[in-house]
Amino acid sequence: MRNPFLWLLLLASWPVVAAEHQFDFSDVPEGRTPPGFRSLVMGNGQPGDWKIVLDQVQTPLSLTPEAAAVMKHGVLAQLAKDPADEHFPILVYDEDSFGDFTLTTKFKTVSGAAEQMAGIAFRLQNETNFYVVRASSLGKNFRFYKVLNGMRGPLVGPEIQVPTGVWHDLKVQCKGSDIRCSLDGQELISVTDKVNPFTSGKIGFWTKSDSVSYFSDTKVIYTPREATMQKLVQEMTKKNSRLLGLQVFVAGTEPGTTRLIASKDQGEIGRAGAVAEREVLKQGGIYYGKDKNSFSVLMPLRDRNGDPIATVRVVMKTFLGQTEQNAVVRATPIVKEMQARIQSLDDLID
Repeated sequence: MRNPFLWLLLLASWPVVAAEHQFDFSDVPEGRTPPGFRSLVMGNGQPGDWKIVLDQVQTPLSLTPEAAAVMKHGVLAQLAKDPADEHFPILVYDEDSFGDFTLTTKFKTVSGAAEQMAGIAFRLQNETNFYVVRASSLGKNFRFYKVLNGMRGPLVGPEIQVPTGVWHDLKVQCKGSDIRCSLDGQELISVTDKVNPFTSGKIGFWTKSDSVSYFSDTKVIYTPREATMQKLVQEMTKKNSRLLGLQVFVAGTEPGTTRLIASKDQGEIGRAGAVAEREVLKQGGIYYGKDKNSFSVLMPLRDRNGDPIATVRVVMKTFLGQTEQNAVVRATPIVKEMQARIQSLDDLID
């Protein structure tokens, strides 16, 4: 059966190959929760009640507003009405994580006595660590903030009318630590998270308290993480003219194997690693090898907890008097610079 939530589109205008996720809720039966999603809650109370309902949504194929008014489509709805103030239902897309991306969606606040909010949680690590942008019809504002270990950071964003019962366009753009958010075609929020930013994570639909909110026509255009790693390898080889080769290996799909996900020679990508790559990834040690004209140093790439998540092979020209010690000294700054750009396995692979 065709997966209604995922298809790949190559976009030649992007600096690297881009991919696209589309969420077509009209393919999901009414009253069902879309597959591939997980419901969770931050704060108090039970997770939300996320279901597909039928509603009027004007699509690009609608020739007139009158035509759209008589057509109903499946949309995602949060239907629970828990009035607790610190109650934040989130429906997380669990099948992928995203680093740099542009998300667009439509939302509509439908009802709520305590709150009428709708938003997007992104670069989500878990229910207590993520970014969120949300619009409030009752509060008449559009806000962004960071949640770190369950604590909400400063709110950023303007006072603005967000009429209830009306579909609105929401756009989120993330590039590195820069975040921009737009409402109904106006960019209203631009921030840079300079202190321990979340560099990648999952995306989820967000509401608060007793808000009944709808979502539709959601699309994410993103830079695949393997393409991001390849871009990093290209940057490193350009900066280090003495590099003959630079490769990054991660665990393969079969136990005890590794696969190449980034290389100075892109034609090599996808091939399996050898024993040395597997042992460095498993043990976290350093491997040194030498032939007539070059030497190789294999070193682990570690996550924020210090655990090996990849093996980096650095290949350089040898010279008279080459030793293992000075080879490691030459390779270490390269691996350290790569290490500074990587926080988790999610930053490396799909």
